[in-house]
Amino acid sequence: MAVRRVVPTIQSEAVQESREFYGRLGLEEVMNHGWIMTLASPSHPGAQVSVMSGDRTAPVDPDLSIEVDDVDAAYAVMREGGAEIVHPLQDEEWGVRRFFVRDPSGRVVNVLGHR
Repeated sequence: MAVRRVVPTIQSEAVQESREFYGRLGLEEVMNHGWIMTLASPSHPGAQVSVMSGDRTAPVDPDLSIEVDDVDAAYAVMREGGAEIVHPLQDEEWGVRRFFVRDPSGRVVNVLGHR
């Protein structure tokens, strides 16, 4: 299993203000579902930050996302290791398969793969 990208998630209702703020630092909007927006560097597309008002289908909001090339393998590894799964593995309508797991410091990690 390989990591494709790691994206911090900022919890905020100030989506427009965040777009403008991070835009001044050179980031551009690359995704916006209304409840989550991702901004990326045009010169380094893997350099990203997401701003989220609240997760639409999960019971908690993640602190960061880790995209992997095999989300099913990541899920199996986390379960076998006894990690706390806080949102089960599932396919989402916006084209990702994901689950949430709590890290040792209590942070919620959204582990995903694109379908």
